[in-house]
Amino acid sequence: MEMEKYEHQVQTGLDVLINENLEIIKGKKVGLVTNHTGVDRSGKPNYEILMQLSDVDLKTIFAPEHGFFGNVSRGQKFDDLKQDGFPVIYSLYGKTDKPTPDMFEGLDVIIYDIQDIGARFYTYISTLGLVMEAAAEADIAVIVLDRPNPLNGITIEGPVLDINYKSFVGMYPIPIRYVLTIGELAKMIIGEKWIEHVPELTVIKMAGWKRTMYYDDTGLSWISPSPNIPDLETAILYPGMCLFEGTNVSEGRGTDHPFQYIGAPWIDSSKIIKAMEQKHLPGVVYEPISFMPISIPGKSLKPKFENETCYGIKIILLEKNIYKSVATAAQLLKTIQELYPEKFQWNDFIYKLWGNEMILEYDEDIARTFVERFFNYFIYD
Repeated sequence: MEMEKYEHQVQTGLDVLINENLEIIKGKKVGLVTNHTGVDRSGKPNYEILMQLSDVDLKTIFAPEHGFFGNVSRGQKFDDLKQDGFPVIYSLYGKTDKPTPDMFEGLDVIIYDIQDIGARFYTYISTLGLVMEAAAEADIAVIVLDRPNPLNGITIEGPVLDINYKSFVGMYPIPIRYVLTIGELAKMIIGEKWIEHVPELTVIKMAGWKRTMYYDDTGLSWISPSPNIPDLETAILYPGMCLFEGTNVSEGRGTDHPFQYIGAPWIDSSKIIKAMEQKHLPGVVYEPISFMPISIPGKSLKPKFENETCYGIKIILLEKNIYKSVATAAQLLKTIQELYPEKFQWNDFIYKLWGNEMILEYDEDIARTFVERFFNYFIYD
């Protein structure tokens, strides 16, 4: 069945705020949590828009992992930025992940406007919760400008996080692929009491977004949310293939195809492909590949197997509507484990990514039942 198209209809929360709801920030001293993805439909940055409003005082900007410009490598800390004629930019991935009281001094409201990716371990949603809690402690209201879940709002995948494995790459007991928009998740964080202190929250809804939409249905321009997510295809692969970060197999960092290249010097491509084809996983095929990870400025810290030739597979997405990223990655991990039991290893980080100690094992029905709780926070059809 051909999917219905919705191109050129979606307006983000930023667009709706500027066009319809400016009165809620008039006369306010504003703190803005954002990065390079916070633009309107025409591509104009949110901070430029706010700075040009005569009755809004943009005093402070807060930047998440990857920095204000989105060019900082995964896991790399960065400092505050102060320059004349521009609001101070506080790092929320440096000395602290949570805003301190002095950062909020003199503010009336906090606006959160970042394009997320829809995977539990993408740290922008961790920053969201910490900002909300800090705002509540400072008695400052929070406005979330909603943006699309790029992976659609109906497809749930992966185990629900066991809170015993809570970390900055997994702060909430939700599945890996969790179907909510950032505004809906903000409502759920409050409704489920996942933060101790709760702020006054306003979510500015998008106009025209439907739950069945992938990002390429929205008519919005793709902006890489971080250096290693260059396009929607990579974003769709990411919720599963990111699990390889917790292993001694390369997830393609240090190449032009992160999360699409999977390999190691000791892997035989033909064996992996033969085994994976026998599993008949939908929406995907595999090609043999050799690659050499290198350090790419702005894209990666020192990658696994730097300057070594790796062999493995290139994951080619055929049909995004039936592809299951987590299930595919789990089967690939099991295949490598079975073929190379003496070489393949994983480390403790994979438990944080997977969300519990039952690595690669989960009941899809449990994840699906979680949608019943999600229903309470849905604000779109």
